Amino acid sequence: MSDQKRIINIQPLTKEAFEPFGEVIEIKDRDHFAINNGYAHRYHRLAAADVDQGSDVIMSIFTVEPYPYPLEMRLLERHPKGSQAFVPLQNTPFLVVVAPVGEQPDPEQIQAFITDGQQGVNYHRGIWHHPALVLNQNERFLIVDRDGEGNNCDEFEFNKNDRLIINP
Repeated sequence: MSDQKRIINIQPLTKEAFEPFGEVIEIKDRDHFAINNGYAHRYHRLAAADVDQGSDVIMSIFTVEPYPYPLEMRLLERHPKGSQAFVPLQNTPFLVVVAPVGEQPDPEQIQAFITDGQQGVNYHRGIWHHPALVLNQNERFLIVDRDGEGNNCDEFEFNKNDRLIINP
């Protein structure tokens, strides 16, 4: 793709549509059970962290500022040594932009989703994705990913003549 403009349409985030890229982390329509004498409910194993042997699963908090929209997408990243989960802490929708596993992202296969504000995502290892995209305000996310030896973040920069546009 060179010297072309491609508008990436945004679709609602659903378990079925996102399955090739990872897991949707949400409690809607999920089985649960009472714990703590009935004062809490556990929605068990909504997603599973996947990391290389010898690595640690860690939790962090990211703070994210909105990009200007419409966004001309310049890069995608992937994590080949482990999955990466984003769980919003403020119940506001955010965008998820992904492309299938491959040596580099295929612009024709990029998909964009919008969460309902109560959904998180767990990217499978190797899935190309845009850094976190919030819409209206600074947002905080709980991140579950890998810590260990070796580089776990590859970035792919698109040709400056390629125009990949996201407009929520």
